[in-house]
Amino acid sequence: MEKAMIRLRMSTQDAHYGGNLVDGARMLALFGDVATELLIRHDGDEGLFVAYDKVEFTAPVYAGDYIEAVGEIVKVGNTSRKMVFEARKVIIPRPDISPSACDVLEEPVVVCRAEGTCLVPKDKKRK
Repeated sequence: MEKAMIRLRMSTQDAHYGGNLVDGARMLALFGDVATELLIRHDGDEGLFVAYDKVEFTAPVYAGDYIEAVGEIVKVGNTSRKMVFEARKVIIPRPDISPSACDVLEEPVVVCRAEGTCLVPKDKKRK
């Protein structure tokens, strides 16, 4: 099945709470971007995200963290596409060492998992 991945750094603009904590909804926005790429690759159209069936936040995300969001189509219906997603923290800032120090994590930390359903209307499918 199709797979896609994006990686980006959370900025202070992404931080919504005290201590530079990033709102969990930011992970869902990343999953939406991954889903869009998956639908374009699979169907030639951006499609529509219709529902999350499950969302689990497993670790905090802070400004300065690098997050890798991955997704995969796991089931293809007539117009629906069932997908699974995972967001992982892969780099963390180390302000205790210096303002610009960072560490690449030996093992990524899973920060969020989700399952969702997207659809591509029949008249929009090009593949």
